[in-house]
Amino acid sequence: MTKKVAVGMFIAAASVFLLAGCGQQKKAETSQPAKKTETTTSASAEKSKAKKLLTDMTLEEKVGQLFFVRVPAENQIQDIKQYHLGGYILFDRDMEGQTIQSLKKKVENYQAASKTPLLIASDEEGGDVSRLSYNHVVKTPFKSPQELYQNGGWENIVADIDAKAKVFHEIGIDAGLAPDADVATDPESFIYNRTIGLDAAGTSEYVTKSVEAMQKNKIGSTLKHFPGYGNNKDSHVEIVTDTRPLSELQQNDFKPFEAGIKAGADSILVSHNIVNAIDPDMPASISKNVHQVIRHDLKFDGVVMTDDMDMAGLADFISQDEAGLQALKAGNDLVMSSSYATQIPYVVKAIKAGHYSEKQLDRSVERVLEWKEKLGLL
Repeated sequence: MTKKVAVGMFIAAASVFLLAGCGQQKKAETSQPAKKTETTTSASAEKSKAKKLLTDMTLEEKVGQLFFVRVPAENQIQDIKQYHLGGYILFDRDMEGQTIQSLKKKVENYQAASKTPLLIASDEEGGDVSRLSYNHVVKTPFKSPQELYQNGGWENIVADIDAKAKVFHEIGIDAGLAPDADVATDPESFIYNRTIGLDAAGTSEYVTKSVEAMQKNKIGSTLKHFPGYGNNKDSHVEIVTDTRPLSELQQNDFKPFEAGIKAGADSILVSHNIVNAIDPDMPASISKNVHQVIRHDLKFDGVVMTDDMDMAGLADFISQDEAGLQALKAGNDLVMSSSYATQIPYVVKAIKAGHYSEKQLDRSVERVLEWKEKLGLL
């Protein structure tokens, strides 16, 4: 064999080896997108399930899905069927004298009556705001965020959510209408005892830990009360006007909401406070300007809901029927209401008259159904 032939054979062999290596590398590279495609397909399938359910709904069924209501004193089963309600919120009268087992039976009866599974919720922030604790449904009351944090830091906050989740799942509660994302530093302010009691950075950390723990436990999370109560008065009993500049809200109050959105929060609850810097003419819950901030500035595309429509901060400002329609037109996906029996027909009539877009209606219903699916309800 000549030297020239030997060199040629070496080059040929090397080329074969390199080509084989490239082939293996290409194969490895192409295996990655396959995983992405599988994930994308799975996500599309989930979304199409909500869309399919939406497609099969009547106009009245779709409108009903946007009403997240107090359990009525009477006709509880009948109203679920008649108004196609999106969900029930359990209040004190629904838990008085109940045990975990009897409350579970109640919830099962509600769900059995509903064509589309209901979203079942209860105010369970802990401390002063816990229906389960106040009515002794649970033997050990759920402590406030401040008490938990002071006695065990963030680990205690997460452990408390884990414990709540077990009770929620046993009863059939899907959302605890928490965490409170308000930054309140004045112990004399209305909202202070319901918050973590820290500055914007500390509150943001609390919200992040809470949302992540709720996601892990498949419990719906709700950031409240946007744009942030601060140290303002109580809109349960009066119309509240927030006079702080927008820069303060952006640099302080918005931060925990931004942290919660980044952590994957399911929903945002909007207060009835009139926030002069965003909209001096309308309570936040029925203000298009406020919802523009949520959707476009904070880039949140989950469920947005009103605070309780019976609170004086809204009820003293506008009629209930008009408020329900205005809330949806402003950009809410869920109306928290006791006046659904008149509000739902009012909204249906407005759609038929062209005063509320059915396209907007469908997008809100889809968000609600997607949340239900995420919680394993569909």
